[in-house]
Amino acid sequence: MRNPLDSDSVSAALVTSGRPWREVEFHPALGSTNTRLREVLTTPSASPRTYAAGRADEPPGLWWVVLTDHQTGGRGRLGRAWTVPDRASLAVSVAVPVVDASQAGWMPLLAGLALAEAVREVAESAGHPLTPRLKWPNDVLLADDGDRKVSGILCELVTHPAGQAVVVGTGVNVEQAREELPVETATSLALAGAVVRREDVLLAYLDHLVAVLPGAGVSVGSGRPTEREVAAVRTAYRDSCSTLGLEVRVHLPTGQAVEGTALDVDGDGGLVVGTPHGRRTFAAGDVVHVRRAAGGLA
Repeated sequence: MRNPLDSDSVSAALVTSGRPWREVEFHPALGSTNTRLREVLTTPSASPRTYAAGRADEPPGLWWVVLTDHQTGGRGRLGRAWTVPDRASLAVSVAVPVVDASQAGWMPLLAGLALAEAVREVAESAGHPLTPRLKWPNDVLLADDGDRKVSGILCELVTHPAGQAVVVGTGVNVEQAREELPVETATSLALAGAVVRREDVLLAYLDHLVAVLPGAGVSVGSGRPTEREVAAVRTAYRDSCSTLGLEVRVHLPTGQAVEGTALDVDGDGGLVVGTPHGRRTFAAGDVVHVRRAAGGLA
């Protein structure tokens, strides 16, 4: 039998001095953590303050963490379903305030970077090192299980009474067996050889997420990120992105496919592809899949 998430210890670790998180809301089962957090941000009356924290001048929802043991209506990019068995995965959404919405396009990329670093850190600490690969924009693949996908990330820009926020929803397959996964291209940390606690993955992920937020222009603490801080985080993403340098096939919603070399990630987070007809740039929301031109699971 799988254990429920220890939400009390998670809350005690997150809602504390030195971390920006203001509140943790846990549900044994929930349709969608993203939907719940959007509801809190846009409808203040929908937010009973389970853990009293935060400043009175901030609206409910900002810097909140919403968790569930069993997400029954999860979604990925382009409305793709994300289904998991009870207590087998990590399902979490957080709301991060943004000042400049034009930089929000970096948020899903940097969430992927944070998750890849968290997976590497937690697996190594558990004595089961893994090799996560980051595929543009934010897919975390595990080389230890044939470059299968271990996570899904969905970011949504939300307008609330005090401004705008990005809701970052993340699902991580932690304990699933092969027969519990919906597609052949998916894996879990357990299948790749790492037996870890969901609580440890969560805390490591949110710590790494806070560290990379300056790359999306997000202030953590006092003062806006400097140009140097922004550039350093974005360079770290480019250095970690295994897509760059590959021959890729970009699948578009129209059914067309564009082939070329993945050259760069531009200032808006778009993938720059060199094609026989010149360079083309693709935003994450405008593509169905980016895969190796030679084929394979990824």
